[in-house]
Amino acid sequence: MGCHHKGTLITLVAACAVAAAPAGAQRPDTAAARTTVVRSDSIKPPITPRRAFLYSFVAPGYSQSILGRHKAAMAFLFVEAVSIAMIRESAADVHEARRTANDTVVVSYGPGGSAPTTSTPRFSGAEVRTREAHVEDWVALLVANHLFAGADAFVAAHLWDVPAHLGIRVLPGGAALSGSLKW
Repeated sequence: MGCHHKGTLITLVAACAVAAAPAGAQRPDTAAARTTVVRSDSIKPPITPRRAFLYSFVAPGYSQSILGRHKAAMAFLFVEAVSIAMIRESAADVHEARRTANDTVVVSYGPGGSAPTTSTPRFSGAEVRTREAHVEDWVALLVANHLFAGADAFVAAHLWDVPAHLGIRVLPGGAALSGSLKW
């Protein structure tokens, strides 16, 4: 090889070495270190039972999601959404009933425009109370959903290391509950 080719080869090798070495401004990727992997074979739950209760009591389904119980989380979120929607709807019904409780409608007038005949009010006091009871029922369901979500998360965090699987099987004679436990 000529001297010129040796210099080119050395320059090429040096350039590759410099390109392969990390620059001072580069930092290692920390995204992989920040991700939390939930393993089902771990003895320690990803969240303590106390925190699981508190988180799911405040936001039903949150701890279930952390614990990998996504179907349960969706069920609690569904009940939460339906309860809130129905509280709003029932409250609107109560507002309408209260607003129109004393309203009457003129049905007809007597001879010569005297003494109009009116209908009875659309809503009586009993109907207003019934609609208020509907709101109370939906609020009770909402509170119960928060309590059940918290209790479910508390138990799920305690039973994190139990490898049990429950299911429902459809048999010719009907449905049956099935379970398996691996030791």
